[in-house]
Amino acid sequence: MNSKELFEKICAKRSFLCVGLDSEFGKIPEFLKNEQNPVFEFNKRIIDATAPYTVAYKPNIAFYEAYGVSGWVNLRMTVDYLRANYPDMFLIADAKRGDIGNTSKMYAKAFFDTIGFDAVTVAPYMGEDSVKPFIGYKDKWAIILALTSNQGAATLQFTEDRYGGLMLFEKVINYSKKWGTKDNIMYVVGATKADLMKDVRRLVPDHFLLVPGVGAQGGSLSEIAQNGMNEQCGLLVNSSRGIIFADSSENFAEVAAQKAMEMQLEMADLLCEKIPGF
Repeated sequence: MNSKELFEKICAKRSFLCVGLDSEFGKIPEFLKNEQNPVFEFNKRIIDATAPYTVAYKPNIAFYEAYGVSGWVNLRMTVDYLRANYPDMFLIADAKRGDIGNTSKMYAKAFFDTIGFDAVTVAPYMGEDSVKPFIGYKDKWAIILALTSNQGAATLQFTEDRYGGLMLFEKVINYSKKWGTKDNIMYVVGATKADLMKDVRRLVPDHFLLVPGVGAQGGSLSEIAQNGMNEQCGLLVNSSRGIIFADSSENFAEVAAQKAMEMQLEMADLLCEKIPGF
């Protein structure tokens, strides 16, 4: 899936919503915990409820690999279910991998060939050879951590180059954008850093941005659109806890659908407002 195809999906659904499947076992409704694969059953119901309103899903791999073999089984079942029932969805492995070339090749093989994701989040600290294996696959993406929303990010990401005058996150973007194209590189920019999105857009005006931090973390959807949207939208805005854990009763899926629909309706208005002729 390239950037043009991703934009077509956004147009079709009038949504740039990504639902994060951070499916922590302790937080899923109690009545599901007697199922043979409770996390998969939870994911399946969330997916069926929210699919009309979203263009992407993003399992956070930590919430699966923490449980060993059973966690990986639930992750694989989730991806297989999405591919079988919602084949047009853009699937992101939120794995934050980053290692030297040979190891990265195996990470890329695991998430692209073995499990079947479209994209993987990647830490760029070890440089180009840690990212290249992920963009060597046709129609697959590396989503590079650039400007994250956690409190400790400022310690490194805002470090300024004494000579060039650029902050570290700007240097990361400047270097990494040369490694691929707008069709295989995307950037993580936290929703709580919406005021700095103009700086990101100055460096990568045409690339897609994956924006976590809306909902439970307090990011503003309107500010994100104001500062980060381009003529092909250029945004995938993720909400995890604010949708999937909005309710813990037997009606959790219906509540998740309502939350996703509310975001989709706001996104539709923003698309019409910000993109000429939308």
